[in-house]
Amino acid sequence: MRPKTLANLLTHSFRNGRRVLVKGKPGIGKSDIVAQACNDIGADCLLSHPAISDPTDYKGMPALMADGKAAFVPFGDLNALIEATKPTVAFLDDIGQAAPAVQAALMQLVLARRVNGHAISDKVVFCGATNDTAHQAGVSGMIEPLKSRWDTIVELEVSLDDWSSWALDNKLAPELIAFLRFRPNLLSDFKPTRELRNSPSPRGWASIAKWLGDGINDIEVFSGAVGEGAATEFFGFLDMFSHLPSLDGILLDPDNSMVPENPGALFAVAAGLARKATPANFERVTRYTARMPKEFDVVCVRDALRLDKKVANCSAFTAWTVQNSEVLL
Repeated sequence: MRPKTLANLLTHSFRNGRRVLVKGKPGIGKSDIVAQACNDIGADCLLSHPAISDPTDYKGMPALMADGKAAFVPFGDLNALIEATKPTVAFLDDIGQAAPAVQAALMQLVLARRVNGHAISDKVVFCGATNDTAHQAGVSGMIEPLKSRWDTIVELEVSLDDWSSWALDNKLAPELIAFLRFRPNLLSDFKPTRELRNSPSPRGWASIAKWLGDGINDIEVFSGAVGEGAATEFFGFLDMFSHLPSLDGILLDPDNSMVPENPGALFAVAAGLARKATPANFERVTRYTARMPKEFDVVCVRDALRLDKKVANCSAFTAWTVQNSEVLL
C-alpha cells in the first residue's frame, strides 16, 4: 500500500475505531504516517514501545488495596488510555519486537478494551507498526491471538511519487529530490546485515537532507546514512549539480540558455526551476521547459504547482495546460 493510500486508510480507521497494523521495511515512514494521520484528525497520539515494556505496563501493577484485597492498579500510559477524554490513538510501535508475555498482555486490551476490571475510554483506537521477520530487526513474530485482533494488517510500500510530494512539502534540497528521481531504485534498497552500516532508505535520505541543511557535504557522513555505494553516487551527482547552467541565467534568457542532455542534469534543472517559479516568472520558466524533453517539462510544472499553488492562477499556466492538454496534472 502506497503512503498516500495508507494515510487515507488510517484517517478513516481512526475516525471509525478500526484497528490497523502496519508492517514494512525499516526506515520507510510507518511511524511518521501514523503521526501525520493523528494530526490530520486532531487526535492525540499516545506512543508506546512494547519492545521495551513489561506486561504490567498493559495490565496494571499488582497492589494490596485498603480492604486487604489485591488488585491490578493502572499506571502510566494505561491510565491515560482509561481516562482519555478526546480522540486518542494508542500507537504500539515496533510491536513485533515485543516479548511474547508483553504481546499476551496486549490481547485483551486491544480487542476487549478492558483489562483487570478497567475499561479503556471509548475515545481510544489502537494502531500498531512493525517490521517483518525477514528484516533482521529483532522481530520474531506475533502470537496468533494478538495477530487476529487487528481489523486488518497492511504492508507499506515505498513510492517515489509520494516521497517526492512529501519532500517538496517539507522543502528538502532540490538536488536530493532530483537525484532520487534520476536513481529511483536508491530511495529504498534495504539489505539486512549484522554489520554496522546502513542501506538506502527514505529515513536515511531525510537525514542527508538535514546534513545538507546544516551545510555539511561529507561523503563519510552521507555513507553513514545510506551506505557507501549510494552516497558515492549522490556525491558525484552533487558535483555535476554544481556545474549546471545558472538558474537565474535561464530565467533571464530562457530561449537561448543551454539545455543539458544528461538525464540527471535535466532532473536537476527541472527541480531547481520549480523552486524558483512564481506567477511573475512562470512564462519564462515554461519557455525554457518547452525546450526540454516532455517528461522533464511536466516534472518541473508539477513541482512548481505543488510548491506554490498561486502559479495556477497565472496566464502562463493556463497557456501551458492548453498546450499540454494530454498531460494529467
